[in-house]
Amino acid sequence: MRHLLQRHPFPMRTSFAHSLVLTYALPPELLTPLVPPGLALDTYRDANGTEHGFVAAAVVDTRALRPSFLPAGLGRDLVLTGYRIFTRFSTPGGRTMRGLRILRSDTDHRMMVLGGNLFSRYNYRLARIGTRTAGRTLEFKVVSADGRADLHVRADLADTPAPLPAGSPFASAKDARRYAGPLPYTFEYEPQTGTVIVVKATRTHWEPVPVAVEVPTLTFFDHGPFAGTEPVLANAFHVGDLDYGWERGYRRAPDGGAL
Repeated sequence: MRHLLQRHPFPMRTSFAHSLVLTYALPPELLTPLVPPGLALDTYRDANGTEHGFVAAAVVDTRALRPSFLPAGLGRDLVLTGYRIFTRFSTPGGRTMRGLRILRSDTDHRMMVLGGNLFSRYNYRLARIGTRTAGRTLEFKVVSADGRADLHVRADLADTPAPLPAGSPFASAKDARRYAGPLPYTFEYEPQTGTVIVVKATRTHWEPVPVAVEVPTLTFFDHGPFAGTEPVLANAFHVGDLDYGWERGYRRAPDGGAL
């Protein structure tokens, strides 16, 4: 009966000191097998007519993370990293929700590993995560326990907005912003009931800024179904000093119908 607890039963609140999201373009045929029933890839067709799917690699430096019914003083400051696929979820009435499907999450806090895996399917693992700001350069170093989600990234927060990365499939910054995570929804599949868990985000003053990044280390794409692939950095966005939260999860049928 553990799956009954993993439906995001509590609304959560926090603030982001920093949220840095790198979006990588990959062939849709590679990502499709990783998308559960009911969801579809959220793809983009470039100027040459080539279709791209996307995976986000995100690092978020949170403040006072807690259930929304608790005061901020009882929250925890911690760093979260995650890898998510950009997806869509359509309802019978024609509504389309854009959101992320979780592949893996890491954090520097043991309590978050325990609580996150008890109340969600985010697949949290414990990692050593360092954060450093030198002038207007933001740097994160993630050392994962199994070596499959190591990340070292530096972001230039001074020279903004930055141009699109070389080789990006996006035709414009406007197109790229549509794939600037986190998106309004997160989706999880519950195999015990064949339903989709939908979690809606709440946020204020959402103004993601394109930034230039250096990524000396990113091992996530070296393993599993991504081994041997050549992901292309499509965009990188930063948000700081942002109030953020998410509502309790609710279930929908795979065809998007309400339950």
